[in-house]
Amino acid sequence: MTEPSKKLPLLPQTWSTVRVDEVFVIQQGKQVSKKNRIGNNQRPFLRTRNVFWGRLDLSDLDHMHFSVSDEERLALKKGDLLLCEGGDVGRTAVWQNQVPRCYYQNHLHRLRTANEKIDPEFALYWFWYAFELSKIYFGRKNVTTIPNMSKSRLAELPMPKPLLSEQQKIAALLLSIQRAIEQQERLIALTTELKKVLMHKLFTEGTRGEKQKQTEIGPVPESWDVVPIGGLGTCVTGSTPRTAVKENYCPPERDFIAPADLGQTKYIYESERQISVAGLATVRPLPRDSLLCVCIGSSLGKTGMTYKVESCTNQQINAIICDKSNNANFVYYLLTYHSDYWRNHATFGTVPILSKGRFCQVRVPYTSNQAEQEDIASALVACDVKLEYYMSKLKKYQELFNTLLHQLMTAQIRVNNLDLTELDYEPITTGREEVI
Repeated sequence: MTEPSKKLPLLPQTWSTVRVDEVFVIQQGKQVSKKNRIGNNQRPFLRTRNVFWGRLDLSDLDHMHFSVSDEERLALKKGDLLLCEGGDVGRTAVWQNQVPRCYYQNHLHRLRTANEKIDPEFALYWFWYAFELSKIYFGRKNVTTIPNMSKSRLAELPMPKPLLSEQQKIAALLLSIQRAIEQQERLIALTTELKKVLMHKLFTEGTRGEKQKQTEIGPVPESWDVVPIGGLGTCVTGSTPRTAVKENYCPPERDFIAPADLGQTKYIYESERQISVAGLATVRPLPRDSLLCVCIGSSLGKTGMTYKVESCTNQQINAIICDKSNNANFVYYLLTYHSDYWRNHATFGTVPILSKGRFCQVRVPYTSNQAEQEDIASALVACDVKLEYYMSKLKKYQELFNTLLHQLMTAQIRVNNLDLTELDYEPITTGREEVI
């Protein structure tokens, strides 16, 4: 790794520049070793795996012996920064006294404010900008060595120091947006879990209060059958237009879907790679609402659904074009719920593969009752609509956070001049002065 850069963005005259050790006292943690684990004062401690940008994951804390002198030296106080010395170098979070008598290992630096003129949370966001977003502290990394941030290196890094009141307003604004991001992440997690539970209930109990019967796959409603996947519609294996023919790919006009495009949302709104109309004419085009199942490679079992009027896939994907007797959304959720089951019919070698013929023969539970198909599909579509809404808001907040982080830390905009009244934003209480 090259030496730290000393160049900072051009800053306002009211902002001073200081070294990190001018405003923080730096203390490295205790080495993790077999010897240091022995003792009767076993205390929890933080490792780099517990520290993420702007947050701490305390769900899995390690323990080792800490002597009285260790505890005095490594005690954490509210407002201390914990900065990663190795791994994702510079990753920083603020300690908020979440766990009593908790300490930290030697791959973490503790930064404690040396005077009242630096706000720890402003410093967190500065490090986030400098290490993660702009990379201004380091040039090209030497990939032959393990990246690390020694105490002496960290101490000499330059950082801006606006007036304390401006630091606090910047930190409050960014923290508020960060909390909004976390809120969307929680909503996504809760809705995902709800959808999982709902799928299990619907595909094992149905919607009509029937008794259950046992099948080769597990319990299903008594009126349901077990049918081959190939009977749910027309199965089509994708193919790749000849790459040597430039006209097959230029101009890029139609989605050419690959396994990497599946997995984020039900619909594939846009593929990473495109082909031309001429290229589409050389393969089997798929209509909207075709079901996509990855049947070759490491992502075997992933599912998705076409969104465009016309698109196609590569040969790693088997698609099902449902007939009029089947609700395409119902079949999509059915195959998604049972993906582990049909995936296990693959031949697992160097490259896992589930041939079209074998895929079509796999038998899955199924109801021919179109009203029940519609009821099941409607309930699960509602979950996906919510998920996509939350993911859209999450993306918006993440983009806003990165934009403001860059512009505030380079003083391209000043916090007092911000007008966010037109932003679709729900303020979240942060415990600081409301600045939005």
